[in-house]
Amino acid sequence: MAQVTHNPPEGAAADWTIPQDWYRYTPQEHAMWDHLFARQAAMLPGRVVPEFMAGLDILRMTRPGIPDFAELSERLMQATGWQVVAVPGLVPDHVFFDHLANRRFVAGRFIRTPEQIDYLEEPDIFHDVFGHVPLLAHPVFADYMQAYGAGGLRASGLGAIERLARLYWYTVEFGLIRHDDGLRLFGAGIVSSYGESIFALDDPSPNRLGFDLRRLMRTRYRIDDYQQTYFVIDSFEDLLRQTAETDFAPIYAELADQADLDTATIVTEDRIYNRGTQAYAHAKAGTA
Repeated sequence: MAQVTHNPPEGAAADWTIPQDWYRYTPQEHAMWDHLFARQAAMLPGRVVPEFMAGLDILRMTRPGIPDFAELSERLMQATGWQVVAVPGLVPDHVFFDHLANRRFVAGRFIRTPEQIDYLEEPDIFHDVFGHVPLLAHPVFADYMQAYGAGGLRASGLGAIERLARLYWYTVEFGLIRHDDGLRLFGAGIVSSYGESIFALDDPSPNRLGFDLRRLMRTRYRIDDYQQTYFVIDSFEDLLRQTAETDFAPIYAELADQADLDTATIVTEDRIYNRGTQAYAHAKAGTA
């Protein structure tokens, strides 16, 4: 989610959309997509929620090369009424929320370079499309994303964007989900990252805690490295229910009087799947 406030850049429409210009991608850029796709597709089965892998098949994303948004949107529209639109980069919050509320997912059109293969600051097309779009073919998750967008438009008028951003971060970007045989990945920031796809499930360092809406919206997050805490939802149906049926305004008012929690904090009420050692974060900070 973005914090930009300026007007659309030259060449962009009033809603910040731009042509994807799919024909402009070079063979090298298509090869980068194929490399990233093959690496994740080989590693994710058995780790990612099954609905994600089903989305890859429904949307025919296993075809080589960077997807054409027009073709992708046609299949997605048939599945859940969503479409993918290109934007020049990060967009203002109100633009982002309005697109989601109208079942449009905004995606950057550039792809990372070989030097950025494992880390880049601004989301690229692989993160946005491979990471996010397959689950938009799942009706319940697609409805959750629309409900989140509508909630964002309301939060904008309540001065609560930061609180709601944490819900997006800890679910859509870095969420885990309970499954019959253990925890699975579903957040786009994880499933588009080779390293974090392993770290989030296997490493003893991070906390893995049960989803709690109020607790989550009090919790800071990291934008510069792997997360120190992941939240585990029970199901997409429960996530949608809590988002669509909750009046967030009283929650925002309640949380305004409570202190934020550090990203590694565990509180008494937490449902703990894993009490993290935080060894990874301590080592990176030089405090191991």
